[in-house]
Amino acid sequence: MQNPPDQVPPPLDGPGVEVTDARELLLGYLEWYREALMRKLSGLPDDRLRAPVEPLGWSPLGLVQHLGWVERRWMRWGFAADDVLAYPPGGDEAEWTVPVDRSSAQIMAAYRLEVASTRDLVEGASLNDKARLGGRFKTSEEAPSLGRILFHLLQEYARHMGHLDVARELIDGTTGE
Repeated sequence: MQNPPDQVPPPLDGPGVEVTDARELLLGYLEWYREALMRKLSGLPDDRLRAPVEPLGWSPLGLVQHLGWVERRWMRWGFAADDVLAYPPGGDEAEWTVPVDRSSAQIMAAYRLEVASTRDLVEGASLNDKARLGGRFKTSEEAPSLGRILFHLLQEYARHMGHLDVARELIDGTTGE
């Protein structure tokens, strides 16, 4: 369906319409989704950030914590083959549950640290570079390219931003973009 002639369509999300380079598009959209995460959390008081949303069973801050682990697993443990803890003790439940002894600021700082690490790893790499062996990937046949890993991160963010839209609407009626 087309917009009426007197109505201007909304601008596209992500990188500008002039961007055609695959790397720039992929990294631009990944940044856009990271910023969307912060926009969707904006205005929530700390108790609402930390409280599980029913019937979903996870909190907005738990989602941030999960995305930090996702970035770590795919980039530091996966692409760089760093010797890092890839999953928290306690598995999925621990990954999504915000510990009472960790402040919201600590969770956000840990997430930002993982994002910064991803940016550093991507900076000097080509999309065609294969993941190093020894971390997540043990053989060259298993090791994906950086482009494949970044595409996976992008789809993780896209999917979870939809989940966060639902959570936010349940919390206070705020709807997504």
